[in-house]
Amino acid sequence: MITLNLNVNGKDHRLEIEDHMRLLDVIRGPLGLTGTKEGCGEGECGACTVILDGKAVDSCLVLAAQCEGKKVVTIEGLETENGLDPVQQAFLDNGAVQCGYCIPGMVLSAKALLDKNAAPNDQQIKEAISGNLCRCTGYDKMVKAIKTASEVMQERGEKK
Repeated sequence: MITLNLNVNGKDHRLEIEDHMRLLDVIRGPLGLTGTKEGCGEGECGACTVILDGKAVDSCLVLAAQCEGKKVVTIEGLETENGLDPVQQAFLDNGAVQCGYCIPGMVLSAKALLDKNAAPNDQQIKEAISGNLCRCTGYDKMVKAIKTASEVMQERGEKK
């Protein structure tokens, strides 16, 4: 057992965990945040994507012990008292959600992109979500949703 201190969705946590646990296991287990999904467990599908210190990562490939003192954002951490994050809202408004299994990871990959690049072009968007697989639909609506979120965030002055 090891002690892990990390910040998840703006809240500090001190946890006693097994030293072999992945970040995904900690998020879904002791923290009880089930929005992060396990798909392949091998870093191939992106269903488990979270934002770790500003970067989109596959939480199934990260040992929890590597996250000591770091900040993690899961899909549950995007909504604020003002409502859904613009990326979440744009996915809904553009019909970019079908079964929903891949969507938390897809949204977080998009959010990480927009936090670094407020006005990405189509190719940059496609590259940012290239690690997220969706079995239900084509990616056109997702790309459109990310462009919509970018426009909304720029209008609100959320990103320069």
